[in-house]
Amino acid sequence: MTTEGPEGPESPEVPEVPEAPAPAPVVAAGRLRRWRRRRALAAAAAGAGVLVAVVWGVVWYEAQVHAGPPGGQELVTVAPGSSVGSTAADLARRGVISSSLALRIYDLFHGTPLLSTGTYALRRHQSLGAVHDALSAGPDVLVVPPGLTVWETALRVGQLPGHDAASFSAAVADRAVVSPYEPPGVANLDGLLGSGQYVVGRRQSAASLLTEMVARFDATAAAAGLDARAAALGVTPYQAVVVASIVEKEGVYPQNLSKVARVVYNRLARNMPLQMDSTVLYSEHRDGGAVTQADLALDTPYNTYLHRGLTPTPICFPSAGSLAAALDPVPGDWLYFVLVWRDGTEAFSDTLAGQQANEQLAKSRGLP
Repeated sequence: MTTEGPEGPESPEVPEVPEAPAPAPVVAAGRLRRWRRRRALAAAAAGAGVLVAVVWGVVWYEAQVHAGPPGGQELVTVAPGSSVGSTAADLARRGVISSSLALRIYDLFHGTPLLSTGTYALRRHQSLGAVHDALSAGPDVLVVPPGLTVWETALRVGQLPGHDAASFSAAVADRAVVSPYEPPGVANLDGLLGSGQYVVGRRQSAASLLTEMVARFDATAAAAGLDARAAALGVTPYQAVVVASIVEKEGVYPQNLSKVARVVYNRLARNMPLQMDSTVLYSEHRDGGAVTQADLALDTPYNTYLHRGLTPTPICFPSAGSLAAALDPVPGDWLYFVLVWRDGTEAFSDTLAGQQANEQLAKSRGLP
C-alpha cells in the first residue's frame, strides 16, 4: 500500500542495480592468445636447442675420448716449466689428440696429471685415456745425443720411471752385453753405443736396452764401412772409433770434423802428443769447462798432454758425421786448430806461429 507523507504519498524504493563491466574486446583477447602461444613455442625451441647442444656435446666428447685407431708414433718432449694447457695444445697440433679442450675436460673428471720433464712416446689419434695415463706415468724415451758417455747415459736412464742409474751401470760392469768392436783386454762400451732416441718400456731390463744400443751402433758402423775403411787408413776399427770420439768432442760442428780428424792423424804420424783438452776432461767425468794446470798435470792414460798416441778407449759416442770424418779425413798438413768464430768455426794451421796468430784473432773477438 502507499504511505502518504507531508508532501503526499511516497513512491516505493527501487534498489540500484550496478552496471555490468563492458566485455573485453575480442581483438585484445586474440592478441593475448597469440602472444602466449609464441612464448610457449620459443620456450620449447630453446629447450630443444639446449637438448641438441647437450647431445651434440656428449657425442663430440665421446668421439674425442674414444679416438682411434692409433696411428704413427709421435715423440713429444715436455720442456721444463711446461703447463698442462700448453702440452695439450702441442698434442693437438701434432695430431696425438683432436682437441686440447677435450683433454682438459677429461682431466677434470680423472685428475690433472703432474707433468714430468722429458720425452714421451705417444701415437697419433690416441684415446684421451691412453694419453692421460702416459702423461701421468712419466717420460719413457731415453735421449742419447752424440758426445755422451756411458756414465752420462746411466744418469739419463735413472730419470725414467721404473729405472735407475745403478742398474744400468751394473749391467755395463757385469758385461751382460758386449760389443763386437771391443778388442781383447778392453771392457768398455764408451763409443760403442748408438746415439739417438730409445723408447724404454717401464719393465725393460738394462741388458735389453744395452743390446738395442749396441745393435744401433753396429748398424751405423756397417753403414759407414768401418772395417774396410779403417784398414785402408792403417788403423783398427776400434782405433778409428777412438779418433771419431775425439773428433766429436773437439770439432763439434760439421764444418770442423774432417779437418780435426786430419790433425789427429797428422800428430799421430809425427809422434806428437795429441794435446786434446777433451781427453783430460773425460778422465774427470767432465764435459767442457776450463782445463787448468792442475788438470794437465793429472797422470792418467787419457791425459794426451803427458802421453803420446790415442787414448785407451773412446771418450764419447761419436755421431755418424764424426765417424765418417775419422774414416775419410780431408787432405791437409794441419797440426793445430782453435775456435775463431762464435758460430763454432775453427781455424787450422800447420805451424805453431800460425796457431798463435789464430789464438790472437780469437782473443780479439772475445773468444776463450
